[in-house]
Amino acid sequence: MSQTLAQEPILITGVGKRLGLALAEHFLEQSIPVIGTYRTKRDDIKLLEDKGAELYYCDFYDVGSLSQLIASIKTTHFSLRAIIHNASDWMPEKSELPPSEIMAKMMQVHASAPYQINLELAPLLQATVAEHADIIHIGDYVSQRGSKKHIAYAASKAAQDNLTLSFAASLSPAIKVNSIAPAMMLFNDDDEQPYREKTLNKSLMQREGGKAEFIRAVDYLLDSHFITGRIIHLDGGRHLK
Repeated sequence: MSQTLAQEPILITGVGKRLGLALAEHFLEQSIPVIGTYRTKRDDIKLLEDKGAELYYCDFYDVGSLSQLIASIKTTHFSLRAIIHNASDWMPEKSELPPSEIMAKMMQVHASAPYQINLELAPLLQATVAEHADIIHIGDYVSQRGSKKHIAYAASKAAQDNLTLSFAASLSPAIKVNSIAPAMMLFNDDDEQPYREKTLNKSLMQREGGKAEFIRAVDYLLDSHFITGRIIHLDGGRHLK
């Protein structure tokens, strides 16, 4: 990875578990400063703090909490190397909430929050000493094919894809903006074997993507000086099944 990444912090939303946690640890291991957000205080949050991460509690469903996060970062930092929008929620239509609230929540966390963060923190990205700055939205495979059980979620991820296009155009050439659309990257520990087998059968590669594959995709986009306005499909060839 480019040495310039070590000079300025990378903001990662949603570092409390899974891929966000793995990505934060990856950068910290390379002495790259990490600013992270979390909504639930897990043991891994303390471990990240011990490794030097600058962490903020932020509930993206709370407009005031989001505004406070943005204000804190603008007060504390003069520049950023990258923003990686990893924070997410996966709310099905069978939830007890009314449909209007499900849609509002999904749009808030996947579209509205990244929109606000990008606009407010763009000056910090533009102040980078690196050749360029980056924004990476972590999207989803379903954004381009829909979902029968997670309709609002899929729609909000499609909106996030559109943000990638708009911000790439409006913030170029100083800031590159891309998206990663993963599928079947990482099983949960409690996922049962029949579910795993059924899920793996949906891709050509017949395997879990894994943390390392996800991290390599992020590093590739950060190192590139040319790619912008693109969605990187990280799905094991699922679209061909």
